[in-house]
Parts: sequence; C-alpha cells; structure tokens
Amino acid sequence: MTTYQTLHWETNTNTLILLDQRTLPHEIRYVTCKDEHQTAEAIRNMTIRGAPAIGAAAAFGLALAAYRCAATNPNEFRQRMEQAAQLLAQSRPTAVNLQWALKRVLKVLSTTAENVEELRHLILQEAIRISEEDVEINKKIGLNALQILPQEINFIHHCNTGALATVDYGTALGIIRTAHEHGRKVFVFVDETRPRLQGARLTAWELQQLGIPFKVIVDGASGFVMKRFRIDAVVVGCDRVAANGDTANKVGTYNLALAARAHKIPFYVACPTSTIDLNISHGDLIPIEERAAEEITHIEGIPICPPETSVFNPAFDVTPAEYITAIITENGICYPPFIQSLSNVVQASGYPFR
Repeated sequence: MTTYQTLHWETNTNTLILLDQRTLPHEIRYVTCKDEHQTAEAIRNMTIRGAPAIGAAAAFGLALAAYRCAATNPNEFRQRMEQAAQLLAQSRPTAVNLQWALKRVLKVLSTTAENVEELRHLILQEAIRISEEDVEINKKIGLNALQILPQEINFIHHCNTGALATVDYGTALGIIRTAHEHGRKVFVFVDETRPRLQGARLTAWELQQLGIPFKVIVDGASGFVMKRFRIDAVVVGCDRVAANGDTANKVGTYNLALAARAHKIPFYVACPTSTIDLNISHGDLIPIEERAAEEITHIEGIPICPPETSVFNPAFDVTPAEYITAIITENGICYPPFIQSLSNVVQASGYPFR
C-alpha cells in the first residue's frame, strides 16, 4: 500500500475524501465530497482522474446521493438514484469504467428490498467492493506482466497510471512497480504528457515515492529516445478498449505507438476488464472528450499563446489495435486477434452488466 490514499469513504460523516491531484507534486491536499454534484465536479475538473479511480469515485458518488436522499418510498428512492447516476455519467465521457461502476451499483437496486435504509446500505457496500477489488485487480495485472518482461528492462511510460489513477497500486505503472518489487532492474523514461503534465507532475512523483529510477522527457522526444537508448517496452494504460482492440488513452499515446512500431519495440496496454467495452466494435466509435482551450494556451494560469488563439484539445486519442503488442488484464494477457481474446477475458471476469 502507498502512504497516500487517492480516495476513501469516511464512515463517521458519510463523505468521500479525494486526494486533490491538481496540487501535486507541490502540495498534498484532500477534498471532501458531500453529494453527487460535488463528486461529478471533482471528476470533471480532474481533482480525481484515471479510469479506475473515477469509476470508484462515481460509485461512492451514488452512495453519497443515497445518504442525502430524503425519499422514504423505495420506488422514489430508486428513481432518485437513476437521476444521480445520469449526472455522474456525464462528468467524463471517454472512460467506460465510470459507466460500468454506475451500472454495477444500480444493479443492487433491483433487489426486492422494501426498506430505503437497506437500499442505502447495499449501495455503499457495492461501492466499497468496487474499491477493494480494484487494488487486487491491479496487483494481478502486474503479476501477469512479469512473464513477458526481461530481468533488466527500460520502459517508456505515458501519462499517469499508478496509485493516483486507481484506488491503489496502478495498472501500467503497477506493472513497472511489480517488476521493481520482484527484483527486476527497472528504469523508466517518463513522457511529460502535455497539456496537463500528468507524467511530469504525477508519475515522476510516484516513482520517487517508490524509489524507481527515471528520467522525464518531453512528449516529442520519445522517438529519439527509442533510437538513442535500448528501450524494452512501452507500457500505457487506457480509458476504453473497443471489441477489436482499438484503445483510447491520453492524447499522445497514438504517436508513441507509431514510434514503437518504427523501432520494433513491444507496445503494451494495461487495463482491468472493466475498461473493455465489447459494445463498441472499433475505436472510431469511442467518444473523445474535448477539454478547455486554456489547458493548452495557458500554463498554471499564465498565457503562452497569442490572444484569441484557436485550439483543438482532445483529452484522448485512439491507438489502432494493429500497433498494440498485447493488452494485459487481471484475467490474462490478450494477444491478437483481440476480437476473441478480449471476449474471453471479459467472460472470465464474470461481470453480468456489460
């Protein structure tokens, strides 16, 4: 376990406590969410970020809605929870974990329970289960990856996929962490990850906490780094995987995959099966969130572009399946053809609400 908590439920006050990732690495500050509206805003403004983490946060957001709901009639209560889920679902459109977690929590409302207090309890318990399962899932992803990693390995990593992007431990950064903890000789080149600099701010901070050696590079340097140094693997996380293996991840991932292919370097995607969306056949159908122009035109509030500069700011891009060597999940490693291997791991997960 890390010494910091990305999110946790405060039992005494029935509130959700989030580590404010906007202030890292300079300040460790926590934000308290008291209802679903505050939770949705925290997801939207990236107080909390990372697909698994926002899925867990959304689940607890429903628990907050349940404890703030004054309805005494079970049917009215269920209707209020559906409305809260719709609000939370709109906070970040690309990450499928958010919708997955909401559907999973809402499923407990189909119980025959006729007592609102019992329904509240069921919602909170399901949110807690989602949170606890995430940690174990991430550890399994890391262990599964060990079988394909050499004893000495130089990584390139994009964005942040560690304990900050999950409930704890991490997905792609969890793979790096597992390799390090199992005695592999590990070094990481960390993409700064424009425009919000999650690599430079968050991944570098996590690697420092873990004692893993690294260097931060600008996003545009990755191809040159691959040419100049021995790079054994690129590892990234993702926010949604289509049925054919196309993968949406933080913008810049597609460029990294192209560079890896040109240099014949394995390109691995790490994700829990909750990130796999078999209902979307290919990546062109994945909704891509576009964020405010100020993320590009300003750095920490200081303008760096001419006034009224036009901006295109997609938060994610889509890497075609043909550039992905393997997708590493808690239920095994998926290789091409992904249309079959992804279906197999989703079935192995046993989740009925896909």
